[in-house]
Amino acid sequence: MELQTISQVSKIHGVSVRMLRYYEEAGLITSIRNNGNSYRFYDETAVKRLHIIIILRKLRVSIKQISDILNNQDASVAAGIFERNISELDDEITSLSVVKSILARFAEELREKADMQVQYLLSDTAALSVVDSLSLSKNYINNVNNVKENYTMEDVNKANEKLDKLADSDVRIVYVPPMTVAAAIGSGDGSEGKSGDMIKQFVKETGLLNIKPDARSFGFDCCQGTTDGGSSQVYETWVSVPDDMEIPAPLVKRSFSGGMYAAHVLRNWDFSLWGKLKEWVAESEKYDNDWGADRWASETAYGQGFEEWLNLYNFIKNGGKMESLQLDLLFPIKEKK
Repeated sequence: MELQTISQVSKIHGVSVRMLRYYEEAGLITSIRNNGNSYRFYDETAVKRLHIIIILRKLRVSIKQISDILNNQDASVAAGIFERNISELDDEITSLSVVKSILARFAEELREKADMQVQYLLSDTAALSVVDSLSLSKNYINNVNNVKENYTMEDVNKANEKLDKLADSDVRIVYVPPMTVAAAIGSGDGSEGKSGDMIKQFVKETGLLNIKPDARSFGFDCCQGTTDGGSSQVYETWVSVPDDMEIPAPLVKRSFSGGMYAAHVLRNWDFSLWGKLKEWVAESEKYDNDWGADRWASETAYGQGFEEWLNLYNFIKNGGKMESLQLDLLFPIKEKK
């Protein structure tokens, strides 16, 4: 097998370039650098490991657990991890089955007794009597769910999509206030890291966190309309600063007018969550998509979604390492009229 570039691997296997870089940072796969340049190439071993990672992630195995599996030749380690996850899933299935059974009993009671008041049925005494009457046990639930089935990868994908679909309780509605920011623009391969490094250097050299300990940092892909977290060729990173602060070149000063956002913490650096946030907004009864609205003046893009560096103060104070970085995804929205 010929070496494949990071872009080729991304397109063939449907994994964002940023996700591949994160897998490298986590030690799950290794790339090859040819002739001392910055381009990443992947050999057959790396691609095979990527196949395993993709399948395990769809089966909801955590990044830390995948690292333990791939970096240990003892099969019992993987078996132990899978068994612990199965136990957790059993508990979740049991809980969901109990809730389902209670709702079914409520529906049955209402159908049989049309004159029953819903308020009475859901009163503490009546509700508890229904719960107590359920003849469910964990063994019963396990027996029901241990039926032998043959599942295809398509089945796994569908289950994963349903489980990952964002509910209203998963999304926070936040207002990001107006602010003055210092902006750094990175371009080419690894543009996010380039602009981020410029901001971290600026924060350290100016002692910004001593002047403004509540500083916030945001980044976004400057390709207009991008919402999939894919490969960024131009990326802009901001940090909020005092209005009268001088900003040295090549950084530029911007004025952000503020706005409302649908927010969700990025899980396991899976940037496909951008697409899920977009779907949530599209299905919302309260909010409209406001992507592209004029929220700041820029020679790049404006009105994009933000990736906010959470807890900027401690992140920078602890060395600004990627492994300790947590991101919030912020999708621009407006209230429906």
